[in-house]
Amino acid sequence: MDAAFYSRSTLTEDEARADDEVYGALADATRDLADAQLRTQVDHEEARAVTAEIRALTERLRSKAREGALGTEIGPGRQVRNHGNAVMGLRNPFASTGATVRTIDEDRHVHRSFELGPLYEGPPGLVHGGVSALVLDQLLGESAAVGGGPGMTARLTIHYRRPTPLGTVGAEGWVDSTEGRKTIARGVLRDADGATTVEAEGLFVLPSWAEDHPEWQRRHDRSTFE
Repeated sequence: MDAAFYSRSTLTEDEARADDEVYGALADATRDLADAQLRTQVDHEEARAVTAEIRALTERLRSKAREGALGTEIGPGRQVRNHGNAVMGLRNPFASTGATVRTIDEDRHVHRSFELGPLYEGPPGLVHGGVSALVLDQLLGESAAVGGGPGMTARLTIHYRRPTPLGTVGAEGWVDSTEGRKTIARGVLRDADGATTVEAEGLFVLPSWAEDHPEWQRRHDRSTFE
């Protein structure tokens, strides 16, 4: 992992807010497009016409695009702008949790509720098991950070207790233990009725390069991650 991917944002609060509004809306529209594309039954002629329009729009966006991944920006203020994240990135149209609200309870458990629709299907009508693992990996990583022990995933163990239907899904994660650079976090996925469908345990380790990185040195201030 390249430490350079963690950088200080040069945006003001107003600029960051404007960027998030515009590019977040673009990601939402692209996500809606992907869902419509998956389920459409228009005739072949219409599908070909739409394909040509999409390719033209893609070229317009690529006319001014950065090289490679977005990385993570810190700031302005206490923001963590991880907008390319595959699970919760504001600018990633395939982020399964989108820009949902995260809550932290008095026990410092992290809670999320989000929609996993047809784009995340595995078995018919059910969430793909790999998507469940992806979501829980992210949640446990957030829980470790909130609990004061941020790090990278070193091990993730998944127990599938029952199928997870597509639709509204809830998730909860918490820190089980911390020792030095290592944190054990646990979490669950729940269906719309509140029944636990997937359980997870993860080991998160703070990389050696991160210990000296100025943005990671603030990890002991828990409010940074709230």
